[in-house]
Amino acid sequence: MKPVEIYTSPLCGYCHAAKRLLNEKNVNFSEIDVLSQPERKAEMISRANGRRTVPQIFVGDTHVGGFDDLNALERAGKLDALLAAE
Repeated sequence: MKPVEIYTSPLCGYCHAAKRLLNEKNVNFSEIDVLSQPERKAEMISRANGRRTVPQIFVGDTHVGGFDDLNALERAGKLDALLAAE
């Protein structure tokens, strides 16, 4: 399985929804809390092509986007293929 990283904030409902979806799929992920690590927010913005909101989700080198994007991949049946090991 490709590594998954998610930039979050503890007050963000969409962040909790994204983590819940990943947990339901038994996906291990690294969480980067931009509230407690504000220096990582600039890194997130750069990696996310200027997007400033959380969550920002990355699967391997692929920028998925936010929760709505992650959920759309799941509903379309494309998330498992993206997560699969190369």
